[in-house]
Amino acid sequence: MSLKADVRIIVADDHGIVRMGLIQTIKRLLPAAIISEVEDYKSLSKAILKEELDLVIMDVNMPNGSVQEAIDYIKMHKPNLKILIFSSQDEEVYALRYLKMGAGGYLSKQSYPSVIETAVTAMLSTGRYASEVVKEAMFLGSLSGATKESPFEALSDRELQIANKIAEGISLKEISNQLNLHSSTISTYKNRLFEKLNIRSVPELVEILRLYNQ
Repeated sequence: MSLKADVRIIVADDHGIVRMGLIQTIKRLLPAAIISEVEDYKSLSKAILKEELDLVIMDVNMPNGSVQEAIDYIKMHKPNLKILIFSSQDEEVYALRYLKMGAGGYLSKQSYPSVIETAVTAMLSTGRYASEVVKEAMFLGSLSGATKESPFEALSDRELQIANKIAEGISLKEISNQLNLHSSTISTYKNRLFEKLNIRSVPELVEILRLYNQ
């Protein structure tokens, strides 16, 4: 299926170098594409209402919101807007989680440029994209009624977001500032996710994330 040349895409990621690399890759595929960029969920929400977009490509860990809130917001205000999650998280563990939330596709940040081009083309053409790894996980899940077992399935989207930030070494105060939540609320989320994961320390959290992201 041929794509219109002047597609409108927005890249949402809080790391400038990631946005730059992704935009350059897309430009090689679609030189006439109109690509904008934002670095947090609040700016993304504003852009979605202001611009007529064909595709949103967004990270899952950004300030001022959560991926579930962003997906729900898009579905409410621009239901035909295509959503591609672009994340460094293990796709075999996390991809189905985001697809269930309402995203049309999941793309790993470790993907080669050719794979990124394939994903963008698929999203613009059909609104859907899944790597072979994700397709296999979906197939096995349909046979067994379950996907790859992950302790993170018990966590809410916000708890998972905070878990990843804590594991990255970000202080609770900084997480509070990034997510615009009171520090006591962040502490409550931390205690709750520690209880759900049956762990007692940050090193244990880092280790369990490492095990399920390898």
